[in-house]
Amino acid sequence: MKTSKTSSIMTDIYKDIIILGVVVIVASGLLASYPAKTEAVTFTIWDYFIEMMFILPAVMVIMGVFAVFVPDEMIEKYLGRYSGFKGLFISLLFGSLPTGPLYVAFPIASQLIEKGARVSSIIVFLSACACLKIPQEMMELHFLGAKFMILRLSFTVVFVIAMGILIEKLVLKRRPL
Repeated sequence: MKTSKTSSIMTDIYKDIIILGVVVIVASGLLASYPAKTEAVTFTIWDYFIEMMFILPAVMVIMGVFAVFVPDEMIEKYLGRYSGFKGLFISLLFGSLPTGPLYVAFPIASQLIEKGARVSSIIVFLSACACLKIPQEMMELHFLGAKFMILRLSFTVVFVIAMGILIEKLVLKRRPL
């Protein structure tokens, strides 16, 4: 007899397979329509595949260690429902630290949700991973100057936090936790 969790996992796997199938069909149709692009597309797919094969195993090991050694109560305390702006700033800080590609942040965000982080903390974390990386800020400072960097950084932080709060309100309005 299947448990509801097993059934839910199987449903998710079926959805993923369907989405993958649709993507393959659309990509095949586009490549059939534009055969001159086949070599460039194949090279790009292979390049991303190789990059992911080097990065994702390390991410999965880190996620396993995180899942086992970081208690849910700690995540709930610092990033959970009652963490307030402190939790958003912690998310902002931790989101600005990683230097890898953005897809590395999604398994981390998933693990944080499972451990009790609130929606706004996840949105802020993912947004910070996308546009507030510390090495990126150093390059921006060097090439575009301090005034530009501080102005862009200020606006980005304000809007990332506002976006996180707004999305959390919309999500909770549709589906209360």
